[in-house]
Amino acid sequence: MKTKPIIGITMGDPASIGPEIAIKALQSEEIYDICRPIVIGDYNVIKNACHMLNLSFSVNRINHINQSEYNYGKIDVYDLNNVDLSKLKQGEISIEAGKAAFESVAKVIELAQAGSIDATVTGPINKESINRAGYHYSGHTEIYAHLTNTKKYGMLLVENNFRVIHVSTHVSLRDACDLVKKERILDTIELLHNACQQLGLQNPKIAVAGLNPHSSDGGLFGNEEKLEIIPAVEEAKKRGYLVEGPIPADSLFPKAIGGVYDGIVAMYHDQGHIPFKLVGFSWDNNLHKMKSVSGVNITLGLPIIRTSVDHGTAMEIAGKGIASPDAMILAIKYAVKLSNSRKIQE
Repeated sequence: MKTKPIIGITMGDPASIGPEIAIKALQSEEIYDICRPIVIGDYNVIKNACHMLNLSFSVNRINHINQSEYNYGKIDVYDLNNVDLSKLKQGEISIEAGKAAFESVAKVIELAQAGSIDATVTGPINKESINRAGYHYSGHTEIYAHLTNTKKYGMLLVENNFRVIHVSTHVSLRDACDLVKKERILDTIELLHNACQQLGLQNPKIAVAGLNPHSSDGGLFGNEEKLEIIPAVEEAKKRGYLVEGPIPADSLFPKAIGGVYDGIVAMYHDQGHIPFKLVGFSWDNNLHKMKSVSGVNITLGLPIIRTSVDHGTAMEIAGKGIASPDAMILAIKYAVKLSNSRKIQE
């Protein structure tokens, strides 16, 4: 038992599908076979979610990691006691929900930095709720970077053998273009290369996307490729990285999905997210819901391990018991894999 990593799983926004998918993931005995999971959040929220799902699992309230039991059928919850169920409304944005969500993230980071847990997995948060609560961050990635004092970091999306990292994420498209700079691209290539190695790929083949249509067609549609992206790629080659680019995104991603490349550097959020979600998400038009939601978000460059579901809070289905736990299960498995890899390297 002691050889299995301890994984801290945040409940996410308590008014969202976060608590539901955490519980559903822990219904899988396989999770307990590979790790020791603990939910970080509010005991009553988790217990209430179990009741909503008609789940017979018991909930073990703890206020110290050493009190965890890690037994399948009994969910260990590190209780922050920060949600008033009489005021919580499923599917609604609120200051109270944002505050509770942020506090669970801050606590899991604190536990990981103290060495009390081996890795962190985050449930979805609502950006509007946490900002209303006074925490002015654009997402989990920025919270983790700030609280761990990390300067160079990146968001890696993983779905089977399809891996995408971004030069910029939660900024406007106009600002994203301004962030396409040689040094930033080089840092992103390095983060991706190192992450692929941690995932077992010793000499990963990396492709860098162009920013402009047709990678600017020799300067006809912008000059970012000539001034920033090409110099970054050439410097990366000098440093020994197996990298190609810039490659027009419309031809790059079909090749990547087909397995030509081990990892992709996208220039901005939607350039990477759209093809990624086309691969990992599947909509059932008859049932009017997602029948499959998979894919993992890994924050690179941190001193601690953080993986996450790569979907939002899905407020419209919160409390209905129909949310898919696929991405949460995958996020936990990747947290375990990264934790085991780090222990081997140590």
